[in-house]
Amino acid sequence: MTLEWEQVNVDAADAAALGSWWAEALGWVVVNDSPDEYEIRPAPDRLPGLLFVPVPEGKTVKNRLHLDFRPDDQQAEVDRLLALGARHADIGQGEQSWVVLMDPEGNEFCVLSSRRS
Repeated sequence: MTLEWEQVNVDAADAAALGSWWAEALGWVVVNDSPDEYEIRPAPDRLPGLLFVPVPEGKTVKNRLHLDFRPDDQQAEVDRLLALGARHADIGQGEQSWVVLMDPEGNEFCVLSSRRS
């Protein structure tokens, strides 16, 4: 049996807006922008992607699954993501080498220490 990781599904109040935000944050391309799903990928033919689907309920608790990103320059990436609309998140992590941020709908993700650290 062989499995290929296709995508991560993300529930969203506004799938297109959140998908567009992540596309800009990651520098990815939009491969589907239909009203019931908004998909982005690193390139049209590269996997995995992120699939944003509209749901009526809002986010209420800390994510049980989140994405980690390893930048070349942690502070520059944190600053860039904050300028795009991310916010700092305190999920009880204490003093760590990574920075926890939230996207515009409150989904947590981490910006890890820089590669050259």
